[in-house]
Amino acid sequence: MRAVIIGAGIVGAACAYELQREGFQVTVCDPGVIGGGATAAGMGHLAVMDDSPAQFALTSYSQALWRELAEELPPTAEILPCGSLWIAADAEEMAEVHRKFAYYSERGIPVEVLDSQQLAEAEPHLRPGMAGGLLMSADGVCYPPCAAEWLLRSVSVIRARVVRLAEGEVTLDRGSRLEADVIIVANGTAAVDLFPDLPLAPRKGHLLITDRYPGWLRHQLIELGYLKSAHSTTADSVAFNAQPRATGQILIGSSRQFGAVNGEIDPPMLARMLQRAFEYMPGLAQLASIRTWTGFRAATPDKLPVIGHAPGYSTVYLATGHEGLGISTSLATAKLLADQLMNRESRIPREPYLPGRSYSHD
Repeated sequence: MRAVIIGAGIVGAACAYELQREGFQVTVCDPGVIGGGATAAGMGHLAVMDDSPAQFALTSYSQALWRELAEELPPTAEILPCGSLWIAADAEEMAEVHRKFAYYSERGIPVEVLDSQQLAEAEPHLRPGMAGGLLMSADGVCYPPCAAEWLLRSVSVIRARVVRLAEGEVTLDRGSRLEADVIIVANGTAAVDLFPDLPLAPRKGHLLITDRYPGWLRHQLIELGYLKSAHSTTADSVAFNAQPRATGQILIGSSRQFGAVNGEIDPPMLARMLQRAFEYMPGLAQLASIRTWTGFRAATPDKLPVIGHAPGYSTVYLATGHEGLGISTSLATAKLLADQLMNRESRIPREPYLPGRSYSHD
């Protein structure tokens, strides 16, 4: 059985890895470098999220798969089991900490509520006076481009763009064609070039990485206000998100811009993002930065990816729309597709992610 996967980001790489394990002869097509695009623009979260039951199911399933895979991944993938700390700035956000604690505890996810003093001890560089936080000790981070390279280490990769697909066949920009028993479209926002009716919107985000400061930041930090901005699918927003890397560097986000088409740095948006970070950790302003960049992530109206059979085709499948959770959910996405292809039950329901669903979101 031959499979062609369109896209060499982390989702496409995970699909290639999984199908090769199932015995498929896999070819991956991408005009860029492995792990480029949205994968290189991601923060490398390996986190469980609870925006909806379907999001929780997919992220928790995938996190378990990442833990299993971590033992095989090379040091270049920079797996760091640092845990996540959701930061509550006030009593209202502390109430959300307790809600999240109850939700995750009921579902077997290890969590701990920290009061103001415990939070300060856990992360001394946070500004004084925070209300507390939620520690999710099973969360971690990785360096996604190198993880994608490893997943594709024994798969054929062609540096070409797929410009047209038909049943059992793709056409490359160089004019050649590839036949396949299975075609998986996993190229993020570019999927709309092949499926114009897909409800995908490119979400632009900025990232900044510092020089090396080992031990300065201990956990991945996320403000509870992140949830308020993350729910918006139209308004530009920023939120504090800082992530330690295995190298000792600190990765700082996050920003969201809908409707932006220019990939260049937007100085006012970058300034807003950094100012938000300095409000939470004033000492960040004294650290040296070495690079800033942007990327576009494919967002759907209901904040869930599109995973499954493409309507109108028998051999074409979709794996896109992961927005900022493509790294976290890539391995589970690949499992769901493999299960569908092999006609077997999945560990979690597939229905919430199927193409053609209703995309309403509360």
